[in-house]
Amino acid sequence: MPSGPPTAVEPTESRHGPHHSGNGTGGKGPRKLLTTLLALVLAGVLGTGGWLLWGRDGGGSEASGKSQDPVAQGPLDVRETVEKPPASTNGKMALRFSVDDLNPGEHVKMPGMWATDRILAKGINKTLVGLSIGTDAAPGDEKWRLGLDGPICGYTRHVTGDNRTAVLFRTNDWAEEALCNQVGFVDLDDGRLLWTERFPVSQVGPEPGAGTGTEMDRPSVTLTHATVAVTWGGGTIGYDMDKGATRWSTTAAAPCQDAGAAGGRGLIVRERCWSADESLPAGSSQSVTFRLRKLDPATGKALWTYSAAKGVSYLNVPSTDPAVIAVSGGEVEITDLISLDDQGRNRATISLRNGAYVAECAYDDHLVIDDCPTIAVGRKQVFIRSKDQVEKRQTSNWIIGFDLATGDTTKKFDSGQGALLYPVRMSGDRLLALRLSEDHIAPNALVALDPGTGEEVPHFYFEVPFEARLLTSTKQNDVVVQDGRLFFGAKAADGPADAKTKQWTYLVLGIGSGRPDNS
Repeated sequence: MPSGPPTAVEPTESRHGPHHSGNGTGGKGPRKLLTTLLALVLAGVLGTGGWLLWGRDGGGSEASGKSQDPVAQGPLDVRETVEKPPASTNGKMALRFSVDDLNPGEHVKMPGMWATDRILAKGINKTLVGLSIGTDAAPGDEKWRLGLDGPICGYTRHVTGDNRTAVLFRTNDWAEEALCNQVGFVDLDDGRLLWTERFPVSQVGPEPGAGTGTEMDRPSVTLTHATVAVTWGGGTIGYDMDKGATRWSTTAAAPCQDAGAAGGRGLIVRERCWSADESLPAGSSQSVTFRLRKLDPATGKALWTYSAAKGVSYLNVPSTDPAVIAVSGGEVEITDLISLDDQGRNRATISLRNGAYVAECAYDDHLVIDDCPTIAVGRKQVFIRSKDQVEKRQTSNWIIGFDLATGDTTKKFDSGQGALLYPVRMSGDRLLALRLSEDHIAPNALVALDPGTGEEVPHFYFEVPFEARLLTSTKQNDVVVQDGRLFFGAKAADGPADAKTKQWTYLVLGIGSGRPDNS
């Protein structure tokens, strides 16, 4: 392991050239291709603002044991990628997208981030942008830009086998109370809006009929095989993935409303139900209960239903097949993970109430009930992290597996002193995890953990510049691993404290594998 941290050159305007404006897909100023930056650094020349992500070559291509082979997937399937260790564990910058022109006090929402083999796509307010991997981009350098009628108000983290995804957006961006009632299906490779459809809206409350008040249910969108599913409070609609035609629709029965859908291998709709008991405090966990319906994506028919226990204040669905739910029992934090069988019956309950383990799902303005960034669900196990441990001023933790059939613990993976491990996602039978350095001396790493053998295989080691360290927070940002690259993306960006401060803000940071040391 190298004895010191890499050099991170301070960002300057000359890194990107002049900022560009307008709606064009290409910038007018010079672009710094990262291959050029890397070559300059390897030659010992630090130019006008390049920086290096580094590691060591640890024979990452020589992985003992076997990983699950990729399953053939078609354009109507939800993508499940099996990542292979690269030939080199030297990490290098694969993409950067940053700005320096945010206004003081400005807050920009950036919902959704998706990656293909050549494009990183990001939602920014009412626009989707596609960035070419291998570039150092500023506004104006996008490969494509797709403007929507209004701000993005819903998205799914899922992508199809041919790189398409869905977003929700408001009717327009000028009305005082623009409704979130449009769904669009987007090709991530070229930025084409393939189709759009409008769906109803509903007021929050026990009556799911169409509403005109200001307190509207937040709709949700997700993908499963051949189907784009949208919940809108008063029901759920399944759209044909290719043409946007309605395949089926269901209606929520009072006093319940459809409040979010989880996709992937299956489709589960969450219902929120209100009690008729007027003696209960309005809006309390005692007056609201949750139910789940697993639907046939082709017909919308309910295959099973599951009713959560009373006192559950919130419920998320990290996985639909196998079905795993994350419940909050009267607390904001997740208190239990519950695995369900193919009939929706409780298989095992994993209690987190002793405080030793942490499971997290996203809670924000966008209703994505299957966005649980540090819960990774495999075919037979679920993986979460422990709480941080501090010993002799050094922080560490571990990742622990739980058997979905019994709830018993399985494999344990230690982070080592001065680092923290975070689950990212499954890659076949292996778990991809981030090892983030706490002392900022040892490098960070993307690793694959084998639950069968306990083996850890490094994909690459890397460092990030000081200005981008906040992007590595899994709780506040999007983290995507796709086609051998790791991406961190901000869910929101804030301007500087005052007008006198010139502040570079990193919006996206991508890391990939570089050349071996002996090349």
